[in-house]
Amino acid sequence: MALAYPVGQSGSLEPPLLFELAARNNISLPSPSSDPAFASISTLVDRYRRFTSLDDFLHYYFVGMSVLITAADFESLAYEYFRRAHADGVVHAEVFFDPQAHTSRGVSYRTVVDGFAQAQRRAKADFRITSELIVCILRHLPAADGDAMYHDAIPDLEAGVIKGLGLSSTEKGNPPIRFKDTYADAERRGFRLTAHAGEEADVDYMASALHDLHVTRVDHGIKLVQDPTVLKEFADRNVMVTLCPLSNVELRCVKTVADLPVRTYLDHGVPFSINSDDPAYFGGYILANFCAVQDAFTLTPAEWERVVRNSIEGSWCSDERKAELNSLLDGVMKRFAP
Repeated sequence: MALAYPVGQSGSLEPPLLFELAARNNISLPSPSSDPAFASISTLVDRYRRFTSLDDFLHYYFVGMSVLITAADFESLAYEYFRRAHADGVVHAEVFFDPQAHTSRGVSYRTVVDGFAQAQRRAKADFRITSELIVCILRHLPAADGDAMYHDAIPDLEAGVIKGLGLSSTEKGNPPIRFKDTYADAERRGFRLTAHAGEEADVDYMASALHDLHVTRVDHGIKLVQDPTVLKEFADRNVMVTLCPLSNVELRCVKTVADLPVRTYLDHGVPFSINSDDPAYFGGYILANFCAVQDAFTLTPAEWERVVRNSIEGSWCSDERKAELNSLLDGVMKRFAP
């Protein structure tokens, strides 16, 4: 069994579906003369294996999003992710989406949410995967633009259609404190809060997410090793860090998975989960990330149990669903007991 957290829904847009939707919606992709990556599905896949930075990845990410127009497109995108996740043993997923990337090009917020919600219903019926949506502010855009999007999402947050608020996109130069007012309003309303911090930027971004935004989870945070005080605070306050190993390597944040602070976090009691991030672009769905961590760190069954228990406890599903997931994990551990 597995849980999956910071997978961006638009980041699961595989090249075959990208080309299919571009043709269906009469969207012009960059010409091969201007960008050879778009000559074919295979050349685009190959380019995805050669990202040089987060911003390099985001360029292709936003090109991909341009082909998503109708609710059916968003449903197809999300359902394909759930199908792949099911094949990897995922039983619960918490997925991120960025409405601003779509509303800025004329696609309504409602179109995006309705398409994803329909895919969630189909995935639960077909694969028994439960899921939650997390709406993200694009931090490279003006804070006021993100705040406006957040206010559009408030009814869905209140109704539980969306489970929480996150922060994504270009990290460096866009510190968490820029969005303090929006997060303060979300906190007053009792919404769950997370933020992308400490992947490319330093540990002070992780500290700011905790102190300025009052998050209960931090996404992609690999920089706690830079400051023992902040590391201890994450451990003492039981703040979940959602690690995405293969994307860290693809984005050149580390050279290898073995360079990630998995052992440090385990040794110092920082709760973390292992997740996939934009797998269509980084080539790593959830099982590949689990295997990469095992190859690099040779975790014991007891350590894996701890990682998955923390994933369950740090999830935003209901207490009833957490109990079901813990029971599933109990069964797995008994099956593979020595």
